[in-house]
Amino acid sequence: MTVPWAVLASSTAALPDVPGLLLTLAAIFAATRLLGELAQRMRQPAVLGELVAGVLLGASVLGVLDPNDPIIHVLSELGVLVLLFQIGLETDIQKLKEVGGAALAVGVTGVVLPFAGGAAVAVALGLPYMSALVIGAALTATSIGISARVLGDLGRLQTREGQIVLGAAVLDDVIGLIILAVVAGIVAGGAVTPLLVARTTLEAVGFVVGALVAGSLLVKPIMAVVSRLQVAGALGVAALAFAFLFAALAAKAGSAMIIGAFVAGLVLHRTPQRHEIERATISVGHLLVPVFFAAVGAQVEVGALLTPAALGLGALLVVGGVLSKVAAGYAPWWFTGRKLLIGVAMVPRGEVGLIFAQVGAAAGVLAGPQFGAVMAMVVVTTFITPPLLGMIVGPRPPGGGGDGVDGVGVDELVAGRSQRQRRETAQGRRLG
Repeated sequence: MTVPWAVLASSTAALPDVPGLLLTLAAIFAATRLLGELAQRMRQPAVLGELVAGVLLGASVLGVLDPNDPIIHVLSELGVLVLLFQIGLETDIQKLKEVGGAALAVGVTGVVLPFAGGAAVAVALGLPYMSALVIGAALTATSIGISARVLGDLGRLQTREGQIVLGAAVLDDVIGLIILAVVAGIVAGGAVTPLLVARTTLEAVGFVVGALVAGSLLVKPIMAVVSRLQVAGALGVAALAFAFLFAALAAKAGSAMIIGAFVAGLVLHRTPQRHEIERATISVGHLLVPVFFAAVGAQVEVGALLTPAALGLGALLVVGGVLSKVAAGYAPWWFTGRKLLIGVAMVPRGEVGLIFAQVGAAAGVLAGPQFGAVMAMVVVTTFITPPLLGMIVGPRPPGGGGDGVDGVGVDELVAGRSQRQRRETAQGRRLG
């Protein structure tokens, strides 16, 4: 089945193979939409179908989608940036401040417990210290893209629990970046000093604070100039340029690009043009976000997951990874909301865990079985979160859209709702 596709999509020149790329994108769009629809008909979030589509299109099954292809990689990165930008647009920073203490408790606990548990399991099984360190680090960070996607899919992104998950996931990414820098230094044989840890921490935290302050000062004059432009689509293009600028600055500052895009959305949340920006950028998201989730699914190597050594270690890591994140949801004892929902929403590792695994494998620290076990942990925690959250949350409330106008925004982007559902949402708001 892969041979005809290889003939169609083969490249004989150094330049990008445009027909092959178009065939790959056509396959991604068709598979993610069809399987996303199937997942929704089975009362599961659409993201589950998109991840399965990625697995089927990946090298382990059909060989259609190569997530390491430079162009696919760039499109995937753009997709997650647009997704995080949309999430930031619909996130009120005041609400994040209100749940700041709970988010801090969940985030810190959700790093300490998985790291200690994963490293302890690896050491108990007789793995080398360096392997244990990388395995523990791979269990720390939560995939904010997948968590927010599922919560938006279920109409719970704007709840207090959803805001705690967002805040904790951002904190997890910041701490995860620090751990990644330290682990990469150890793996490379460099000296890990308190100065290195302090510098990495200041870079990650300093960017978020600095970007929020600078962005708040710049956004009003920028939007005032853009609002005077008569060119069609100027507002959406300017907003995406703002998001991409922040993402690039985040990378230059030693932070993650997704954090920069999320902060850009936070800054633009309070602008009067927010709903217009959501409408203008939603179409871009419909094109690029499925590429991101399909690429995450395509990273899965089915063969590496099926060896006995990988399955045994992977099962232990899955259990530890799930229980540690669920326990983190109960860390803010004073919070009276649904702690189980918070804990389960923090479970998926997604692309973040894959990055740690790839760093370890590239450095020769993780052998085949260990790499397969970490991949199994990433895959299982990513795939079980949508159905588990669906069971905990229950059916989506009628007309229970996000806070965008007529459901336009991240709610539509992540759920892919039908015209009928959007009409029901609008009717519910009019009656309310």
